[in-house]
Amino acid sequence: MTKILLLSDTHSYIDDDILKYVKQADEVWHAGDIGHLEVTDAIKKLKPLRGVYGNIDDAEIRGEFPEHNRFICEGVDVWITHIGGYPPKYNVRVIDEIKVNPPRLFICGHSHILKVMPDKKLNLIHMNPGAVGKHGFHKVRTMLRFTIDGRKIDNLEVVEFPVRHPKL
Repeated sequence: MTKILLLSDTHSYIDDDILKYVKQADEVWHAGDIGHLEVTDAIKKLKPLRGVYGNIDDAEIRGEFPEHNRFICEGVDVWITHIGGYPPKYNVRVIDEIKVNPPRLFICGHSHILKVMPDKKLNLIHMNPGAVGKHGFHKVRTMLRFTIDGRKIDNLEVVEFPVRHPKL
């Protein structure tokens, strides 16, 4: 069994609250808009990291992370990309490949909207962990935790952090 922490849209932000959850995971997956390599360096000091670059990421980050990251975790075919859309409205960058060769787990970021949903037609699960950084329109910072055990995706949990802009 592999414990996964899934996050996205850090926009250069990392703190001890996030790192506490990193320490509890076996692997961390970042779905883009990293912002600065200090974020991923802090994660990599603690746990293995798989990630992709996002639309705000510079050449240095794009040199370290791919646009698409497709791999097998235990028995699950995983595809991570930053801008991927969601069932059935996939982005033009992925729609042809996803229809021909769908993964079991399709992960993206970009929207800052937490969303987990099945695509029954393609027999996949779509996950977007929302945004855990402090830049953007979202009011609650979110990440996802789950396990992969063989071919089973289980124990899904939403991690929420307090409102980004507290009222004084």
